[in-house]
Amino acid sequence: MASERPGDDLPLTPALSLPAAELAWRFSRSSGPGGQNVNTTDSRVELVFDLAASESLPPRLKARALARLAGRLVEGALVIVAQEHRSQWQNRLAAQRRLVELLKAALVPPPPPRRPTRPTRGSVERRLAAKKQRSTVKGQRRGRLPED
Repeated sequence: MASERPGDDLPLTPALSLPAAELAWRFSRSSGPGGQNVNTTDSRVELVFDLAASESLPPRLKARALARLAGRLVEGALVIVAQEHRSQWQNRLAAQRRLVELLKAALVPPPPPRRPTRPTRGSVERRLAAKKQRSTVKGQRRGRLPED
């Protein structure tokens, strides 16, 4: 999970963390609830992590993350926006949590390839028997008009 303080390094795995120097923060006025406070506080948070230029990730993991997050990247950078809380501090923590979750999901190794298999003879026979039974049930529903 994300660290307790937004200025700290972000741990991704026990052996891998993102240095705080690779994270860029931007703050602006948030929309939504907050009353008069919303007009005076820069509580909206944008967390920018330049994935393409990051030196903290090994090349193989970086390539995997770039491929999986390609649709979310803006010029090679991952931008996370948080504005659901009224306080900037809570939005910073929420943005960090989201970044960690995204990167963890992107760095997971791909599943092993599927080995193609054929259905067993028993499963084919059961499927065909079920189809025949269903056909019989539907056929019995059809009303036959009496012949005159």
